[in-house]
Order: sequence, then C-alpha cells, then structure tokens
Amino acid sequence: MSNTGFFTDQLPEGLQAADIEAILRGHHHDPFAVLGPHDGQLRVFAPNAAEVSVVTKRSRKPLTRLHGEGFFCGPAPKDAYRLEMQAGDHKWEIEDPYRFSPVLGEMDEHLLAEGSHRRLYDKLGAHPVTHEGVSGVAFALWAPNARRVSVVGHFNAWDGRRHPMRKRHGPGMWELFIPGLAAGEIYKYEIVSAYGERLPLKADPVGFAHEQTPETASVIHGLPEHDWNDQPWMSSRATLQDRHAPISVYEVHLGSWRRSGEGDMLDYDTIGDLLLPYLEQMAFTHVEFLPVTEHPFTGSWGYQPIGLFAPTSRFGSPEAFARLVDRLHQAGIGVILDWVPAHFPSDAHGLARFDGTALYEHEDPRQGFHQDWNTLIYNFGRREVANFLQASALYWLERFHVDALRVDAVASMLYLDYSRQPGEWVPNRHGGNQNLEAISFLQDVNERVSADYPGAITIAEESTAFPKVSRPVDDGGLGFAFKWNMGWMHDTLTYFRRDPIHRRHHQHDLTFGLDYAFSEDFVLPLSHDEVVHGKGSLIRQMAGDRWQKFANLRAYFGFMWTHPGKKLLFMGCEFAQEKEWNHDQSLDWHLLDDSMHQGVQTLVGDLNRLYREHSALHRLDCEPAGFEWIDASNAAQSVLVYMRKSDDGAPPVVVICNLAPVVHEDYRIGVPLPGSWREALNTDAARYGGSDAGNPASLEAEATPMHGRDHSLRLTLPPLATIVMIPA
Repeated sequence: MSNTGFFTDQLPEGLQAADIEAILRGHHHDPFAVLGPHDGQLRVFAPNAAEVSVVTKRSRKPLTRLHGEGFFCGPAPKDAYRLEMQAGDHKWEIEDPYRFSPVLGEMDEHLLAEGSHRRLYDKLGAHPVTHEGVSGVAFALWAPNARRVSVVGHFNAWDGRRHPMRKRHGPGMWELFIPGLAAGEIYKYEIVSAYGERLPLKADPVGFAHEQTPETASVIHGLPEHDWNDQPWMSSRATLQDRHAPISVYEVHLGSWRRSGEGDMLDYDTIGDLLLPYLEQMAFTHVEFLPVTEHPFTGSWGYQPIGLFAPTSRFGSPEAFARLVDRLHQAGIGVILDWVPAHFPSDAHGLARFDGTALYEHEDPRQGFHQDWNTLIYNFGRREVANFLQASALYWLERFHVDALRVDAVASMLYLDYSRQPGEWVPNRHGGNQNLEAISFLQDVNERVSADYPGAITIAEESTAFPKVSRPVDDGGLGFAFKWNMGWMHDTLTYFRRDPIHRRHHQHDLTFGLDYAFSEDFVLPLSHDEVVHGKGSLIRQMAGDRWQKFANLRAYFGFMWTHPGKKLLFMGCEFAQEKEWNHDQSLDWHLLDDSMHQGVQTLVGDLNRLYREHSALHRLDCEPAGFEWIDASNAAQSVLVYMRKSDDGAPPVVVICNLAPVVHEDYRIGVPLPGSWREALNTDAARYGGSDAGNPASLEAEATPMHGRDHSLRLTLPPLATIVMIPA
C-alpha cells in the first residue's frame, strides 16, 4: 500500500486519483461523474465495508479495493445488480444509489428555475417512491451556491461522504434517490459552501415532518395522505366565507387551550375530541390556529417557523392534523391557519445562510434582519424564494383543505423602514419606503389562492393605513379578503379601560371606528396579542370593581358582535380568563364553576347565535348601507344607539349601549318601524351574571318622534350593558 492510501499505482483507465481523493474527503462537486457504472467500470465508495461484491441473478464478483478508506472498483455488470458488503462477520446487501437516473424531470427543472412551480412540494423534499422498480426515497433540494450537498442520517452514520447528491446545474437543484430508505427515518442535509466550509447540518426546507424540539432533524414522510369526507363543506365554503356571511372566529393556541391532568400537551385527535363539541356549543363559525408550521422555539407560539410544509410534530403526525381539519369541516366549522411569510428564525439548522450565502434572506442587514424579533427577512424579490413561499401557502390549502390563511405581520412586509430609524433601511428603486417586491409577492399569492382554490381566502394582520389591503389586485389592491381592524381594537380597549366617570370625554373612541369601518373589509380582533406581555387578561383590563369588570366585558362583547365587521376572539376570553395567557399552561377551565365566568361564556355563545340568525347583523358587515347611527351624541350619559340593516328584506336590529354604571329609566330612542319590539339580547340578564335590569317581553313603539324618526320606544337601560332590540 502506498503512503497515500492507494493500494495500487495503476488506476483503471479514466479514473483519476484526484477524483477518488475528492470523493473520500467529501469535496467532489459531481459524485455521479465518479461513482456508479462508467464505461464498463463499477465504482463504489463504502467506508463501512472491508469487502464489496457485485451481485446479479447469475453471478457474484468481488470488486477491487483501490484505497484503504473504502474505494472499490471492478467490471460493471450488464444486468441489474446489487452490492454485497462485508465487515468482519457481518454481511449485508444494498442497491447502489449511483446507478439510478435522475428523479427530477426537465419541466420541473424549468419551472423551478423560473420560480413558477406552484407545486414544488411534489418534487422538493423527501418522497418515498419506487424508482426504476426499486423502493426508496427521492431527495431534492435547492442550494445553488453549494459546492457539495449530501443526505445524512443514522442510515449512513451521519457521514456526508456517503450520499453526496447530483447537482442539476440550471436552477441549482440537488437530487438523490437512496434505495432502501423508508418513511420514519430522520435526515438532514450536509452542505459544503462554495468556499469549502462545511455548514451546520440543515433541516429540509420542504420537509413534511420534523423531529420534536429540542431535536432538529427532518423526518422522511412524503406528502400527507388522507381520505377526505368534507365535500359538503368544501362545495359551500365560498358562500360561507364571503363578505356577506356571518364569520365568527375562535382563535386557538393548540398547546395551551387544554392540557392533560398531568400538564402534558394533547395530540391532534384528542384536541379534536374536545374542541369540536366546544365550538358547536359556542356557535363559532371558524377556528383559527396560531401557526402549526413546525418551529423550534415553543415560546414563539409558532411565529418563528422553520418547517413551512410540516404541521408541528408536538401534537402528532401530518395525517392527524388532516383528520382534525376534516372533522371540523364535517361539523360545518371553517379552519384558518396563521401563516408567517414575513420572517424566519436564525437557527443554525434552518434557512439562515442556507448554502453558505444569504439565499433566502438579504445580505444587507438593513434589508434582511428584523430588529424587533431578531429574525431574518425573506428576499421577496428573488423568484425562487417567492416561489417557495407561495408553494407553502398553496400546500396548506391543497393537502390539508385549510379554508383561510391569516397572514402575520403584513405591515412589516410592506414597509422597508418598518420599525427602523433613518439610515437603517434601504429605499426602493423610486426612493420610497414601500417594499415593492413584498407587495408584488402578496398580490401574486392572493391571486393564486383565489384562482386555484375557490372559496379559500386570505386575511391580513396589517396595522397601518396602507390602502386597499382587502381590495382586488386588478383594482390596485393587495387582494386579501379581509383585514384585521387594529385601530378599532386599540380605541375600544382604551375606552373600556377607562373609569366610567371619564368616559363622557372619550366617546369618540367608540364612534371613530365608523369613520373608516367600510374602507376595508374588516375583522374585529381581540386576539392573543391583547392578553400577553403584561397587558393582563381582558377581564383584568376592564375598569371598576369585580362586578363592573364583568359587566364592562359583557357590554364590550355586545358592542363588538353588533358592530360592523367579522369577529375574532382569543381562547379564554369567552369565559373571562383571569390570568394573562401563558403558552405553557392550560386555560383555567375551573373558572367555569363560578357563575360569573359561566355567564360570560353563555353570553358569547348567544351572541354568536344572534349574529348568525339575524342577517341585519352580518350581511352588510362591510358596507355603509348596513349601519346607521340613531344617536351617537349622548356622551354625557355614555349612551350609544345605532341600527344594523340588511339587503335581503330582513328587519333591522337596534342596539343600545349604556356604558355608565347606572340604570337609565324611561330612556326614549327613535326606531325605524312602528309596532311591537322585543329584547333579543341583554348583556345584563341574570343568565349572564348581570343585575337583570331590562324591559318587558314586548314593547309597542309609540308615535312620538325621536332621533329624526316618527316612532320611538321607552326603555330601561341596564347599567354597563348592551341591549339588542328587534321587531317582535
């Protein structure tokens, strides 16, 4: 044996010592040019074997060991073959990964290169397949600036030299079919940068399953498969989710909605057993899950995801998540997912400097680093990155029948100077502060969702006055179906935190929202963000003593459910959770043993039913014709009176809010119709924990003009309460 490790100084024709050395050291950029069958030779690198033989149906022939570190060569058989390995007394057979043709086709390569492969998840990632008659797993990855990429796992002792991938030189894709592998194996990618640096092992950006934190490997799974039984829902959801429909959303963090008696998180199936009947009891139309995309840090609540194609394994398999969605659909409940394309964490096993370069992010931290969250910002102007993100959005709609994507942190995407000081950001090509590439990306995603998945919608969490967020792209808008109304949330919460003695000076906090209520198609959100970071729970934010806090919260919910806009409420708020939300603990369900908490829960269920049953409360949620002030001028007594209307012939609904802690007797309001009226809901009712002040079962409108109307009602207005009047 020579000093170099070669057993011979005479290598077979066409085989260079430098190529063998590059394979041995894991530096070769094109392993298929060296390994496998070549011009009558069969070349094998097997560092774990002392002997290698090539086996066909008719023969078994040993290969010659050319190098002490496990490089073998010999005549290539003309027939199909396997490799027999031996180390000591142990023998085993494998298929040779380097005898197989490519898995990616030319069309895939073309679409991936131009950034238009809407189903790139069909090709990228790890797919159990049968290729050329042999079962195994096809791996494919985008890493255009890498010198070498290998698949590593327990199956090859995490040795990046043993399964280097084939590079497709056009779009920078790498692929490899590894025979004999199956679902359940863990894997990562070992990447060597263009400068020869071996990077931290990377999880699969298009992995369909991942290990549970704190482990970080991807899991071979393939595209999730489920036999769907939700056709009635899917065929009708376009109507159930349009701007005229009653949409009332229950926002849920799966890890803390409920837990086991021992404090452990529940799985998708168990959550479904409990959540589905609860949503039916509470009459919510939709459930929104905080991000279920795989994320390494539980404390991020899912908002710093790494696996944009994988439901988190904290709660079970992708198929279990599909079962949860299917069950919800069969019960007539829509499913909204939080989706996070704005940024990603800098964890070493994730997308950060994925191939040794700023591949998914910007190189310049003024463009690529999020100061608020210590995360990285996607380069939306790079077509492959935009394609990757768009494919993620479509994946959840396609494979999991998700009905809507609530897009997180849209404002941070739209503005280059978001949360930055002068000099900390780079203007666009026109010198402005709008992120033109992000705007184009959002428009493209929204148009694609509408075109490919009829009835599916997108919802923007957008906190600025950016114009036309929920208007069609062909009208110059971003193309979202709805936008969260953050201004309404801020102003109204500010009002209800105030001592009632001061409210007479701040009635505009409640009325100002109507000045812009129809500039967008809005969702009114009381979300998780309002009950964390020291803000306290909603009930704790209400003004007054304990009784007044509950009365204020009930009145607030009555105002919210009768105000124009779709509704969203974070879990726990519906029964007046006392403590601030803690993602590591279950909600305090024991509070429902208290009649005051139970009363709030009962109220929210009744509000949802009222909202759904009366078209005046929802059909024109997004149109000026659906709302009319009757009297917004009585700030001295903190009373508001307004009317909700429909366009389908249904009678109007009149709402009165008394936000002072005193009863107003014989309070006269103008009404649009003569005849009998009745209380459809009174947030001060005893069943809700109130004082039960209110009005008779039926009231006759008197022919006494009031508030510009020919008829009026004389009412008792309960303290800190909202009442809803309808024609009897």
